[in-house]
Amino acid sequence: MPRKTNPDAPAKPRARRPASKTHPPTVAAGATAPASVLPAAATSNAWLSGDDYYWFHQGRHLRLYDKLGAHVTAAGVQFAVWAPNAETVSVIGDFNQWTAGAHRLTPQGDSGVWAGLLPEVKEGAIYKYALQPRGGATILEKADPFAQATEVPPRTGSVVASPEAYAWSDQEWMGKRAQANGPNSANAPISIYELHTGSFMRVPEEGNRSLSYRELAPRLIAHLQRSGFTHVEFLPVMEHPFFGSWGYQVTGYFAPSSRYGSAHDLMYLIDQLHRHGFGVLLDWVPSHFPNDPHGLSEFDGSHLYEHADPRQGFHPDWHSCIFNYGRHEVRSFLLSNAMFWLDRFHADGLRVDAVASMLYLDYSRQPGEWIPNQFGGRENLEAISLLRQLNEDVYGNFPGIQTIAEESTAWPMVSRPTYLGGLGFGMKWDMGWMHDTLAFFAHDPIHRKYHHSQLTFRQLYAWQENFVLPLSHDEVVHGKASLLAKMPGDEWQRFANLRLLYGLQYGQSGKKLLFMGDEFGQGNEWNHDSSIEWHLLQYPVHAGMLQWVKDLNNAYRTTPALHQLDFESRGFQWVDCNDTEQSTLSWLRWGSEGDCVLIVCNFTPVGRLDFQLGVPRAGHWREILNSDAVDYCGSGQGNLGGVWSDEGAITINLPPLGCVFFRHEP
Repeated sequence: MPRKTNPDAPAKPRARRPASKTHPPTVAAGATAPASVLPAAATSNAWLSGDDYYWFHQGRHLRLYDKLGAHVTAAGVQFAVWAPNAETVSVIGDFNQWTAGAHRLTPQGDSGVWAGLLPEVKEGAIYKYALQPRGGATILEKADPFAQATEVPPRTGSVVASPEAYAWSDQEWMGKRAQANGPNSANAPISIYELHTGSFMRVPEEGNRSLSYRELAPRLIAHLQRSGFTHVEFLPVMEHPFFGSWGYQVTGYFAPSSRYGSAHDLMYLIDQLHRHGFGVLLDWVPSHFPNDPHGLSEFDGSHLYEHADPRQGFHPDWHSCIFNYGRHEVRSFLLSNAMFWLDRFHADGLRVDAVASMLYLDYSRQPGEWIPNQFGGRENLEAISLLRQLNEDVYGNFPGIQTIAEESTAWPMVSRPTYLGGLGFGMKWDMGWMHDTLAFFAHDPIHRKYHHSQLTFRQLYAWQENFVLPLSHDEVVHGKASLLAKMPGDEWQRFANLRLLYGLQYGQSGKKLLFMGDEFGQGNEWNHDSSIEWHLLQYPVHAGMLQWVKDLNNAYRTTPALHQLDFESRGFQWVDCNDTEQSTLSWLRWGSEGDCVLIVCNFTPVGRLDFQLGVPRAGHWREILNSDAVDYCGSGQGNLGGVWSDEGAITINLPPLGCVFFRHEP
């Protein structure tokens, strides 16, 4: 796309491709580049080189956060912002009474970048950019797109900060995380606790405020230890003006939300989680951004970050702007942003939100409301290219990380390598499993035999992708009710059904995800304005649910057959998938060394005594999990620790609305 230039700018040729460069600069895994330092006598653009401009305009600059924005140096604060349609750009703030024109930046040739060094500005200063668009009389006041700190909403100013100065102490985790978390973790247990920072736990004695990042650390770690999860996934922590968006309407892409503290405070939280052995995933939102006046929308008076045509640049579902993925500078912005959270904040992975909305030009649009691609199709070729480049770049620079796609369609090869034609993600949420399974459980047990295929259909596609089985925040909001409230029957049956649902989830192939509150059977649907219902744990039935989830997580982590071959068909084998009349399912999970677990589920409240099943091995089958155990407030029907197999068959006691796991012991 042609860039507008400033006719008054000093003549300076566009940076040419350096002869020695054949690829963009990269970052070693886990490394942090030193902060740029501008000597006092240097010119204002000394920290921006020809290489920087070249790779920025090529869409291949991966470290723009080191170059654009506000950076503290020994000589003052250096500012740089991309605004090619601006006539003038100045920095306004509490240091100049917000006076436009008092501290002007200089255009850097025809690069579209404006830069300058302000010696009198200090760390902690609040600022914005005052931009005079070409041919426009109205001065725009915009927050810095690369600000690494912001004022606490509803205030919208950017804050000069130096988060790179944090002293990390998670070297042990960072050195070994690839096996537990990254691309080599296919055979590792990954059980994810999804969390909204602002409503995990509140302080009612202080106006029901949210915990800070530092206050959250010990409480979250204690709960993860108590419940047995391996990873925590945070709903977006990037700055967002509307709290009710849960972070999915981002304005500060490079700034953690100041509602809960500083960047150093968030780093402390992640550091502590790593030191206690927990992986950290961050939700990342490259699909859209809000049109708040201080944000990216019409940033310099032009549609700089978004498409100008609303058929491409406006999202009808969220009434927000869609990034122009074909514009090289926007690609550099997004790629650098993904790298930023992995580099500066030691995130172990990114869960990429709303990927389906990026892939399809006609997503949520009627005929005539979208523009086909150059071949006449509905695929967004620029977004596809960006996602592939994203995965190549982040895995190439941070081998120990994981990318996870929230992709709700049957787009092929989402979690397959780009060299095979895939999108290159490490894993994908199995939204089909979630919808089918919750629909099945909503039926009264007497009718479930007519909907049996909702549970078995998944096995037709279960290994086409590397799947995560999600029971996420989206399933417990907007009138959908909590998971517990979705279950039919009286109170005992609702809890039994929910324990059965979790047993089914953990027995299936795929990594696991539960949203906060689900682990102890929260009664009400999630409300972001209040804490989850911790008081329920005083009641045995809720404490029993938490114990069940803990035991599922522990068995999942310590039993090879339950996690080693999550992404391979040889790790799963039906015993009986056709018992529709009794509404039972039974299958085997296999480990890579021959370890074997039998899982049997009964989806009716009728217990099955002397229930016979074929098994592949003679010997003792130890009962390692039983959702009907008294410890979980079940009815206590079980198998006295295990059963013996003679001539390839076993006879078990299958409890009502129950799930039992048996591990073969030679």
